[in-house]
Amino acid sequence: MSNALSDAHVHALTTRIEADETLTITPMAVETDRGLVLVDVGPAGSVGALEVHLEGIGYDLADVWLVVLTHHDADHAGGLAELLDHTDAIVATHREEAPYVRGERDPIKSEGDRYLPVDVDLELADGVRVPTLAGPMVVVETPGHAPGHVSLYFPESEVLLAGDALVADGDVPLEGPKPEYTLDMDRAIESVGDLAALEIDGVVCYHGGYAEAGTERLAELYATLEE
Repeated sequence: MSNALSDAHVHALTTRIEADETLTITPMAVETDRGLVLVDVGPAGSVGALEVHLEGIGYDLADVWLVVLTHHDADHAGGLAELLDHTDAIVATHREEAPYVRGERDPIKSEGDRYLPVDVDLELADGVRVPTLAGPMVVVETPGHAPGHVSLYFPESEVLLAGDALVADGDVPLEGPKPEYTLDMDRAIESVGDLAALEIDGVVCYHGGYAEAGTERLAELYATLEE
């Protein structure tokens, strides 16, 4: 992890999951004066790894008071029901994602049994701010990969938690969403343009982790995707 997040009260909980294939994911923990905000959880069976990561930064599962889901895909939300066995955290996601999390609709990309549904306590919209020790965490609507996908932006440190709106992939510091996993590529490209309008110094992608790239790379990426 780059120094961009050091001492910033924002922690990457990068985890390797062995399922049908090896999956590396990056949930995030953000410190607040009430405990932790957890951004995404991981798939079913990943809570034990989360617990180990949190212990490494001086917390445990019971310290999570708010879970923000960037969207409802199983690799982000599948472990949420198990997490809630350990904490009574508030669950928040965009209003367009909430029906899938609650079980009112089956996950769009489901390939079998759906994960256990949970209640959504708070439906998010663009511009909502959550106070944290890293300054305000701002909800940015970034639809395309999923109908109500959101990213989280920290204006004080100029750090973006992109979820699946962007991917850090191999030798390329930052890429746009992968078309094969994106429901609406046109909207996803518009979301990259919206992110390029922010002052960003570093990006954490759920798939790929930290990318030492910012506004300039996003503007370049947006121009390329528009072609």
